[in-house]
Amino acid sequence: MANFSKSTVPQFSVDVYQNEFLPEGGREVNAIVTVTSTGGGTSGGAPLTGASPVSTTPGGSPNAAVVIMVDCSGSMDYPPTKMRNARDATSAAIDTLRDGVAFAVVAGTHVAKEVYPGEGRLAVADAGTRAEARNALRKLSAGGGTAIGTWLRLADRLLASADVSIRHGILLTDGRNEHETPEDLRASLDACAGRFTCDARGVGTDWVVKEVTGIASAMLGTADIVADPSDLAADFTEMMENAMGKEVADVALRLWTPVGVEIKFVKQVAPTVEELTGRRTEANARAGDYPTGSWGDESRDYHVCVQVPEAGVGQEMLAARVSLILPAADGTSQVLSQGLVRAVWTDDMVASTSINPQVAHYTGQAELAQVIQQGLEARKSGDFDGATAKLGRAVQLASDSGNADTAKLLSKVVDVVDAATGTVRLKAKVADADEMTLETRSTKTVRVKK
Repeated sequence: MANFSKSTVPQFSVDVYQNEFLPEGGREVNAIVTVTSTGGGTSGGAPLTGASPVSTTPGGSPNAAVVIMVDCSGSMDYPPTKMRNARDATSAAIDTLRDGVAFAVVAGTHVAKEVYPGEGRLAVADAGTRAEARNALRKLSAGGGTAIGTWLRLADRLLASADVSIRHGILLTDGRNEHETPEDLRASLDACAGRFTCDARGVGTDWVVKEVTGIASAMLGTADIVADPSDLAADFTEMMENAMGKEVADVALRLWTPVGVEIKFVKQVAPTVEELTGRRTEANARAGDYPTGSWGDESRDYHVCVQVPEAGVGQEMLAARVSLILPAADGTSQVLSQGLVRAVWTDDMVASTSINPQVAHYTGQAELAQVIQQGLEARKSGDFDGATAKLGRAVQLASDSGNADTAKLLSKVVDVVDAATGTVRLKAKVADADEMTLETRSTKTVRVKK
């Protein structure tokens, strides 16, 4: 187990990649913002002075709480090994908890029930509570419906009872959210978003990809398919290890723009494509915050696009300032690091028409995610010509950008004739697991080769 201390709280750095040159009258400015969080203060970013480490409480205990939500609906009994695999996976996740982390297990059906420790409490991880929790898991059995919003709300109540900064959920489902309306689920997500992060997993092939990915997106977590239930334990262990590596919560990407500048979009583009534009909260008259969730030792890329006023050759301006913000309990906030986005007008056509490699790469990756989803939708609706065109474009983009993982997934849905031109044929038969894996992982990107 890692021993987290104040010295290992991450430091943040912000690097901006762009072509700042615009032709006379040019208005659109694009930039890729790379945010890096490095433990031990080696990244060159600003230290978290004045902020207590999120990874540990003042007494030295891990400052985190986790709730595991396990689907126990009737379909988890088909086949019977699925429920056993879910119990084993939850047990493996519990074994991965650091000593001192608060935790609970929830059984999810058309209602949510506490499995361990019960009575609205969280247990504190040690050898004894882990053993008690594993014993309690034996009581898990399948029966009932599925209302995921109730699971999330119970997890929220449990996590809110802990005086910690890192609050995380792990959610497993094997079926459709049939016992509440989409509006009910959306209301629960709206109520829980920003209060804890949540990784979501679909096991088997009878669940709805957009439901699971929508949950993870709203809760700033990850989504994936575990087609074979026997793989659940390894997946749960990896998820919990990642959760235990988080050290700073509630970091926001703050975008300041001068008068006359319009924000067109803000999105995360690596390690996955995640639209953030609509999640802005106003910080002041000229700045807004975009949530990024919890951070450990990692790096992510964001695409910022703004529209500036027209200007003449030789003029330049600050188009935007990007800052990493850590809010404090007293209502203040700390700037962890920042970078500048510039606009310079020139009559040098070579300079003004050059596309920054990072911007070009991630524009392609965002299009890749979009055309995969559009192609699969077209295939489901019987528009095979449209599906062939979209998935062919996806193959071409995956090939051009070196996204080998996505290219491999695409090859299970289409026969690739020529990757360079995007010439493909739809496969006559596609396994449900292969199609769902491609859809679920369509937003995963590869980093640009800098």
